[in-house]
Amino acid sequence: MLDESRQGAGDDDPQHVGSFRFFFDSQTWEWSDEVARLHGYEPGEVTPTTELLATHKHPDDRDEFEKMVRDMLVHRTPFSSRHRIIDKAGRTRHVTVVAQPMLDEGGVAIGTEGFYLDMTEMHTEALREVDRHIDQFRKTQSVIEQAKGMIMLVYSVSDDRAFEVLRWRSQTSNTKLHVICANIVTASSSVTMSGPTRGQFDQLLLSSHLPLDEVADTN
Repeated sequence: MLDESRQGAGDDDPQHVGSFRFFFDSQTWEWSDEVARLHGYEPGEVTPTTELLATHKHPDDRDEFEKMVRDMLVHRTPFSSRHRIIDKAGRTRHVTVVAQPMLDEGGVAIGTEGFYLDMTEMHTEALREVDRHIDQFRKTQSVIEQAKGMIMLVYSVSDDRAFEVLRWRSQTSNTKLHVICANIVTASSSVTMSGPTRGQFDQLLLSSHLPLDEVADTN
């Protein structure tokens, strides 16, 4: 187990930052209490090994980790990585690992030492932000489709031509397309449909379960 005085930034936020060491010749690992907890263990519960660490890597990241360890042993260089681990309880955590050479008194590299940074909360927030953008995109697309449908109905034009009309209005007024469409959809509630037109649409709605040729015969 590492001396807590060597953890540096980990003292400020022990739940998210923890330190480690790896010795080349003995291929042994040491980790701080925070790194143990990051993997789901209580301090001193297990002895960290390369094999144990590999089992906690996300399956999609495990091969890269094993290659990184092999390269580290061959070249005796530190490694830095951003990957996912799966803790003892099965929870996926996103971590960044940053390391530097660990030198003996003669300046020879005998291992590597550094820290784990738990990025899970930041990653989760990033995913939420992506979800918000996707949701906004869907809403934008929905209102565009509604506005296109209105133009297609009123002017008896195709889907592409209706979109051209909306895009033209957006460009000539220097207004974003989704704003134009949202305004049309919102304002359409105040538009009154004439009696004959409403009657035609009523008939269309009531016969919408029929094949198109039969619908034509009923009108």
